[in-house]
Amino acid sequence: MFKKPLCKPFKRPLSGLAAVLAVAVSLSGCSRPQADSEFNDPYEAGNRKVHRFNLAIDRFFFGNNETKGILPTIPKPVAVGFSNFSHNVGMPSAIVNNLLQLKPGPALQDTLRLAVNTTVGIGGLFDPATAIGIPAEGADFGETLHTWGVGEGAYLEAPFLGPTTERDLAGTIVDIAIDPMNNLFPPREANYITFARLTAKVGDRQQFADTYESILYESADSYAQARLLFLQSRHYELGIEEDVADPYEDPYAP
Repeated sequence: MFKKPLCKPFKRPLSGLAAVLAVAVSLSGCSRPQADSEFNDPYEAGNRKVHRFNLAIDRFFFGNNETKGILPTIPKPVAVGFSNFSHNVGMPSAIVNNLLQLKPGPALQDTLRLAVNTTVGIGGLFDPATAIGIPAEGADFGETLHTWGVGEGAYLEAPFLGPTTERDLAGTIVDIAIDPMNNLFPPREANYITFARLTAKVGDRQQFADTYESILYESADSYAQARLLFLQSRHYELGIEEDVADPYEDPYAP
């Protein structure tokens, strides 16, 4: 898909989590920003092919303004329950990442939130923690790499995952490897958790269908629009200040 490999292989073998961490750091720092380019997108030709593939998959499963996808609509209360559960089982990973970022306060808050929602919230199907003033202080390994000073790398569009960057894609891989939930349950129960997470994503896609479809099917260039909105949103999450225009602002307005 890409014209050149993301980076050179290691000269000596590594094992376990150390290997995963090393690969993550090396992947995220391989590419360099293009000169005179607004975005660091050296793989744009390949990214656009993946984007067309992702559009076809999205249209097949969810449809668009003109067609209906094959997936049935999940009732909103059910979708919210799955989404709550998915966020709750993701808390241990967020706690680990907050600790890796030397943020004990957010780690403690997420731990308290996990305890409340797992017990009072019936395994996380409900979200009483937010109701009593314990919001999520979530974190991911892409953010951890940013905190450690690792560069963002090139913009990527990954199959099925959608917009990301080299750093965030590496972070996603590491998040899967270090997620404590992957080691707490036998395979059968772990499969149930995976199913719940996928169902939550389906519910989110259906719940925010207007937003998704305005970007994917109503934009003159859906690839460029998705890239712009993703990078702006991600930079805001990471606290990166940048002087960017509002993509919805009329440039000719007085």
